[in-house]
Amino acid sequence: MLLGEYAQKLDEKNRVTVPARLREPFSDGLFVTRGLDKCVAIYARDGWDTFVEQQTARLDPFTREGRQMERFLFGGAVEAELDRQGRIAVPPPLMQHAVLQREIVVVGVRDRLEIWDRGAWERGLAELEGSAENVAERLVRDAR
Repeated sequence: MLLGEYAQKLDEKNRVTVPARLREPFSDGLFVTRGLDKCVAIYARDGWDTFVEQQTARLDPFTREGRQMERFLFGGAVEAELDRQGRIAVPPPLMQHAVLQREIVVVGVRDRLEIWDRGAWERGLAELEGSAENVAERLVRDAR
């Protein structure tokens, strides 16, 4: 399980260092793609395979929305490997998608990592902290 929040800086080649304690799942390769909510998502190879299976089962390619979501999720995806220093380069289209600047945050989110522009992360976190209790209560009510 991928957990934690790590403040970092992109280097001059737009590389991000995967925190050492989170690298092991990515030793066989990884996939970098557009994340929802204006971030970049990183999946380990097996996590990507599971994600693709789950999403393609839910998306109907005969609907416009299904095709659009497939393009969004898979069109921007690239296969990559960690370099010797545990870094990966973020491709320019994904940099633009997430509006990444130099200051970033790498977040472990269960089955994936997310890369956020630090300002966007802080704004989103402040918003969530103000409503997390309400969301939790609604989810419990809806589950009943």
